[in-house]
Amino acid sequence: MWRRDFRCGAGTLVPADCPPQATPAQRVLTHARDTIDGLLAALLAAPCVVCGHIAEQPTRGAACEACWKTIRFITPPYCASCGDPLPSDRALALDVGHPTAMGAVSAAIPSCESARQCARCTDCPPIVDAARALGAYADTLRELVHALKYDGRRSIAPRLAALVSEHCGAVLAGADAVVPVPLHRRREWTRGFNQADAIAGALGLPVWRLLRRTRHTAPQSTLAAPERRRNVHGAFALRRSLCSGRRRTALSGACLVLVDDVSTTGATLDACAEVLKTSGAREVRALTVARAVLGHTA
Repeated sequence: MWRRDFRCGAGTLVPADCPPQATPAQRVLTHARDTIDGLLAALLAAPCVVCGHIAEQPTRGAACEACWKTIRFITPPYCASCGDPLPSDRALALDVGHPTAMGAVSAAIPSCESARQCARCTDCPPIVDAARALGAYADTLRELVHALKYDGRRSIAPRLAALVSEHCGAVLAGADAVVPVPLHRRREWTRGFNQADAIAGALGLPVWRLLRRTRHTAPQSTLAAPERRRNVHGAFALRRSLCSGRRRTALSGACLVLVDDVSTTGATLDACAEVLKTSGAREVRALTVARAVLGHTA
């Protein structure tokens, strides 16, 4: 089979399986980017935020390619509700070298009746209908989240979002919008941005900023598990502009996906989901970049 390549004039017959050649403009841009990378690497000596080695391509992100490839993905089998690897399968589900861990998780979200649940979700069913995370909150993923969240390295967010879409895409299927978990206005002002919003904005679905924090809460990371639910109880509400009956009608029957950077006990996600469901959402799912997994949390 042959096709015409129109990149150079009227078109030249080339084999169909022959990859298209870069245009002169594309070659110039690639060369310019490589040159800039070399200059910046030499002048700035920007270290990778994960391994600390000098990044060879600083214009292409805060972490080197080698470190991106070491992310340990959570793969099936996992809890149908919270997405936590099931205890007997933790070693397999977090094995970066296992063939399953290298591919995208494309299976549909299983129903609670036909899928296995962890003991915690069996004893106390979460409000969120289905939650998934890219990987365990440890090692490379932990360093990437810290660089985004605390060092303001926003260039990390689109790459993380792309991986979340690739490996947890079933959670996004059929959803009407993504809803970033909000920061309190004081914390967002101090940090300069909301990391959950930065990730949500790169997932490819409409972003509905529906929620607000009603009070400043202690960081969840500083609290023991039983205290976390008390800490966020009543801490979220619909934004004031959405409180009128006419505006709330838009939420009726909606399928929404909460987005955050890290989930530990799921208390924050459940607190947000409760507000959304009370306001009329039909289904609330959740996606996080990382999840605290017993035995794999740094």
